[in-house]
Amino acid sequence: MAESTSSPVFDAEKVTVIYVLGGPGAGKGTQCSKLVDAFGFCHLSAGDLLREEQNREGSQYGEMIRTYIREGTIVPSHVTMKLLENAMTEEMKKKTGDGWVDGRGRFLIDGFPRKIDQAIGFDETVCLASLVIFFNTSEDVMLQRLLERAKTSGREDDNVETIRKRFRTYNEQTMPVIEHYRTLNKVAEIDSTAAVEEVYHAACATVTNLFS
Repeated sequence: MAESTSSPVFDAEKVTVIYVLGGPGAGKGTQCSKLVDAFGFCHLSAGDLLREEQNREGSQYGEMIRTYIREGTIVPSHVTMKLLENAMTEEMKKKTGDGWVDGRGRFLIDGFPRKIDQAIGFDETVCLASLVIFFNTSEDVMLQRLLERAKTSGREDDNVETIRKRFRTYNEQTMPVIEHYRTLNKVAEIDSTAAVEEVYHAACATVTNLFS
């Protein structure tokens, strides 16, 4: 094993990583799917990868992930980082088109990093992030959206008790991540209270600016 000074798996000069952060129900997934269509990103949802792993037959992490998700707390960093790294490696092998030639790639990573150690660990060992898009809105708006989603999502964490726990975890552990990147001048904050299209136009402008 190389010493800790070893470089990240992916070169940030070639691979663009944008973290998409915001509280539960801030609209991250909705906006990511629209940005994928516009810019040819690969969208990786940390939560989706964890849920897939929890249900994968023979997974060594499945039961542990299920417990953390049910409690509204954060899965240990090494697990999430490894799942993301593996998913990025797979996408780099198979994706083609604009932004995906000569070892290049572009990723929207949604719902990660949720803690400072994840942020620093991923930047140092997997890929240095270029930007954080922070979708910000009130807890009231997020709660309404999540309860609406709960009618059809089938997600076991879409219930009022777990949602409240997720808000608390987010405020205590993820907001410091956003502040960390703010000090590095890497945060684009977007008010996601507005209509989906309005939020999307602001997000598009942010990404266009990064790539220009």
